Amino acid sequence: MMTKIKQQLSGTALKFYEREFDFFEQITRISGHIRQFAKGRERKQACLQALSKIELQEGCYLPSNPEAVVIEIDYKSGTPMQSAAKAPFLARFKVRHCGISGLEQLAASDLDNNPSSNNQQQSPSQEDQESVDERKVYWQACIFKVGDDVRQDMLALQVIEMFKNIFQQAGLKLYLAPYRVVATAPGCGVIECVPNSKSRDQIGRQTDITLFEYFLATFGDEQSPAFQEARHNFVVSMAAYSIVSFLLQIKDRHNGNIMINTTGHIIHIDFGFMFESSPGGNLGWEPDIKLTEEMFRVMGGSMEAPLFQWYMELCVQGYLAVRPFQDAVISLVSLMLDTRLPCFRGQTIKLLRARFAPQASEREAANFMLKVVRDSCLNWRGKTYDMLQYYQNQIPY
Repeated sequence: MMTKIKQQLSGTALKFYEREFDFFEQITRISGHIRQFAKGRERKQACLQALSKIELQEGCYLPSNPEAVVIEIDYKSGTPMQSAAKAPFLARFKVRHCGISGLEQLAASDLDNNPSSNNQQQSPSQEDQESVDERKVYWQACIFKVGDDVRQDMLALQVIEMFKNIFQQAGLKLYLAPYRVVATAPGCGVIECVPNSKSRDQIGRQTDITLFEYFLATFGDEQSPAFQEARHNFVVSMAAYSIVSFLLQIKDRHNGNIMINTTGHIIHIDFGFMFESSPGGNLGWEPDIKLTEEMFRVMGGSMEAPLFQWYMELCVQGYLAVRPFQDAVISLVSLMLDTRLPCFRGQTIKLLRARFAPQASEREAANFMLKVVRDSCLNWRGKTYDMLQYYQNQIPY
């Protein structure tokens, strides 16, 4: 298919295509290259050295963000990520937002033969002056993978985007933050990093404090408006991701896959295990929802605490809001069954439909969701999984 498309291109369009694919392939290959090096300092140095050899050509963009053109590479940002078998790495790029139409105009111009193209990129022409105010320059971090099929992440994020829209239509203040993931070739992909956030793992490596203590240190006294707002944000995001985690059966929920942003929201990333797949030979060891002692403490620390009661109420409201759309969710998932992704093991649709409790009344469905939350709260299997991740991968918990 790509060969046929390329055969139809000529002139500046062909140059743009070749420039973009050459740029991205060079970056993606770094993941495969550093895999041969030992984890730690040796792999880090190999990553930085490989990244330093990338020459940025004008007019290139990141596949995860086709609305912005790359204007600079942070050559010191190359960082290998934790992975049991693969070698994904993170890199940062300075990009300028120009919109799809702006990128198309850039593609139509002959950058190689136009000596003033760089000035045009930095200073838009008079005709484009109306859109100058909309253009922003910012840093964008991405993770690049080779040997990983990111289509499963793409499916999870499509469902999360669907849930986000359903919550908005229902007037619920539940918070989800779907990010962009693009499969660029078989076994290759780019993942957009969640901005303004740190993983719970990163927080644990920087300071040995609980999540509640982190909120106090970051947002101030428990009675302060900043803390109250951050805790509110934590609850509305916890409830939203609890619904997602249960319905999609998202696993591998160690602290490296859970983010906290600068406003207190919790955000789940990395959906390599879901539906019928889970770490350790698909044992399904982890509970339906990750609800640890420190998360519980932020939400009041007691089943009877008003804040935790509100969290459970939001879980029920969100669950009841998505139930009428179960056929749309199931149809979306069904479209991917033929891909033979590891999350599909024969009973996916049957089990997914059952989690929507289609035969239950609203009251019965509400009680069903409440039981899921109660059974997950402080579940010992979740804690033992965190302990295992610490001993195997040194991920703090």
